[in-house]
Amino acid sequence: MELDSRVALVTGAATRVGRVIALALGKAGMRVGVHYSGSQKGARQTVEEIIAAGSDAVSLPGDLTDPATAPRLIEHTMKMFGELDVLVNSAAVMLRTPVGEVLVEDWDAMFALNLRAPFFLCQAAARVMGERGGAIVNIADLAAFETWRGYIPHSITKAGIVQMTRGLAHALAPRIRVNAVAPGPVLLPDGWTQEQADKLIATTPLGRLGSPDDVAQAVLYLLTADYVTGETIIVDGGRHVRY
Repeated sequence: MELDSRVALVTGAATRVGRVIALALGKAGMRVGVHYSGSQKGARQTVEEIIAAGSDAVSLPGDLTDPATAPRLIEHTMKMFGELDVLVNSAAVMLRTPVGEVLVEDWDAMFALNLRAPFFLCQAAARVMGERGGAIVNIADLAAFETWRGYIPHSITKAGIVQMTRGLAHALAPRIRVNAVAPGPVLLPDGWTQEQADKLIATTPLGRLGSPDDVAQAVLYLLTADYVTGETIIVDGGRHVRY
């Protein structure tokens, strides 16, 4: 896929990894729908930076825990740009939920945002991509492949993203390619100490932390790799091969 002038929708694009992905797509010449939920200021800054880089962007609000938002967000993107070539599902929440402390409302909120919303966004996007086709990249997580005892519900949602990616790649081929990126330590959780960071670095085979740019580069590769579908690229400095 040639990216210049194509249209991409990136969810959760106001902050953190989603923002960096949106900026990378904009710098590659794509017109970008910058979805946000709570961070209007961050979305506005992302849009301004994409426009400053010479491309076009608009901010698109929406609470993806509401089932009605996914199809509405696709419709809004189509209204603004007239087409949709790429969907990047980045919006997610990561809550620490030790066994014995998991609340039903936390479970439901994580599954609604992390798994249900990406599926229905994919379904709605596939309809408007039509015969013209396109590409979808879902942002999974290293937690889909490792055992994190304090984050079991989160890990289940991300394992679901990996399987969803495989299933949709089969169902939507050949006109739409569906892949995923599973980041490892590219952004530390808020509140982490330097000691925790140092321990993470010491147990990572490449001996350093990654960055959101590493994830964005993987997304760009998957968008331009026309013979790759159903794949999940793990971007974790080699942590998943430690054992």
